[in-house]
Amino acid sequence: MIKTLTIDTKKRDEMIDITTYVQDIINEEMKEGIVVVQSLHTTAGITVNENADPDVKTDFLRRLDEVYPWEHTLDLHGEGNTAAHLKTSTVGHSQTIIVTNGGLQLGTWQGIYLCEFDGPRSGRRVSIKTIEAE
Repeated sequence: MIKTLTIDTKKRDEMIDITTYVQDIINEEMKEGIVVVQSLHTTAGITVNENADPDVKTDFLRRLDEVYPWEHTLDLHGEGNTAAHLKTSTVGHSQTIIVTNGGLQLGTWQGIYLCEFDGPRSGRRVSIKTIEAE
């Protein structure tokens, strides 16, 4: 089964921790297997990163801005958000996480994040697919 998480973002660039939501789905559906978490957007990605120190998110987004600066000129495709597309391609649109004994196999400081690169937006969708081990 595929579940969909819908999120309204508040900033142009932000990282929203969705770990608890994904774990809640695991709690309902399985003990062993994998879960795939996928953004349904070309300007919002999914990553696994540190969830203990909020400065990590700030540094992460700042460094991406250094590599892909937001330019206030129109791109050839007319939307002015090429930097957001590049950031999403760099971060990736999905993550696959192992589930063991009903828990996400994440390190002590790891969390799953929706990375917004072209916000604020309403109705960002993340698909979550559980695949139970046989």
